[in-house]
Amino acid sequence: MGLEEEIDDLREEIANTPYNKATESHIGRLKAKLSEKKEKLENQSSSGGGHGYAVEKTGDVTVALVGFPSVGKSTLINALTNADSEVGEYEFTTLNVNPGMLHYNGANIQILDVPGLIEGAASGRGGGKEVLSVVRTADLVVFMLSVFEIERYERLREELYENKIRLDTTPPSVTISKKHKGGIQVTTTDDVSLDENTIKEVLREYGYVNADVTIRGDLTIDELIDGIMDNRVYLPSMVTVNKADLIEKDYLPTVKENLREFDIDPDEAIFISAETEKGLEGLKETMWERLGLIRVYMDKPGRGVDYEEPLVLQEGENTVDDALHRLGGTLDERFRFARVTGPSAKHDEQQVGRDHELADEDVLRVIARK
Repeated sequence: MGLEEEIDDLREEIANTPYNKATESHIGRLKAKLSEKKEKLENQSSSGGGHGYAVEKTGDVTVALVGFPSVGKSTLINALTNADSEVGEYEFTTLNVNPGMLHYNGANIQILDVPGLIEGAASGRGGGKEVLSVVRTADLVVFMLSVFEIERYERLREELYENKIRLDTTPPSVTISKKHKGGIQVTTTDDVSLDENTIKEVLREYGYVNADVTIRGDLTIDELIDGIMDNRVYLPSMVTVNKADLIEKDYLPTVKENLREFDIDPDEAIFISAETEKGLEGLKETMWERLGLIRVYMDKPGRGVDYEEPLVLQEGENTVDDALHRLGGTLDERFRFARVTGPSAKHDEQQVGRDHELADEDVLRVIARK
């Protein structure tokens, strides 16, 4: 029996096994085996060569525009950026990854128009693996749906999930320390509902015999496996609905109901028309928010504050120390202290150290040794 058949058999057994406390450990072992075999199959297929999409990341952040063929991605990226992506009313117009640069709020946002995904992309159909590998390098995933094909959203998310891309969630807190003896010792917080035996059985499937394991937060079996594998990518996402100019007024409630059916809040989805360039300002604003970008204006000695080209940072990487790393040069090693004026400061020209967290539209002056 080949790997693909084994994978199918495992999926079928998992689907046919009712989930309860009595079967939890068994399902855990099955899912661990399934994950291992999928990994093995992927490694076999990737070793066979084939071309990939090498895209140099430039700008401050990168956005991947994801959708099925002919949804209007090329039209949108041409409207948003300086890209020149071929546009046509037929499938697979875009055969290469086309990068474009959106200049917004002083930031350079690289947008990748990736070839349209098709069902089965994660298993290699239509060059899907190469496309998905590009998506993994992005800072934000923007799903682009046709107003008449909302149901395709579910399939797109599944394809990304199968390629180890986890959306709008945080990595599970699973710490494993191997040891020479003593078996597997599991320490969990009070909110972990997985049975300890299930956790041990899953770990054994991955070859752990002696280890100290600490788990924080309530996890599913799949999230436990993600934490053990430690090769998943965690990205924020958002949804934009194209061809909104074609919606008849009496059809709008149906569109909103379709969105809710797939757990998309109609008030959070951005309705646009790439063709007529309607709704693009709202799209840019929402991308900025989902990326968690902040602008820091540098007060440069002898030249004053540069409001034209701010230093752009992301939330979570927005300390003075992060700013020094982005600025490069010798400032990092020559740093003495900084002065901040703006939302994050208690008062103008507040003296701060490396760990001070900057906020959007702060003015930063770095005091360095000569």
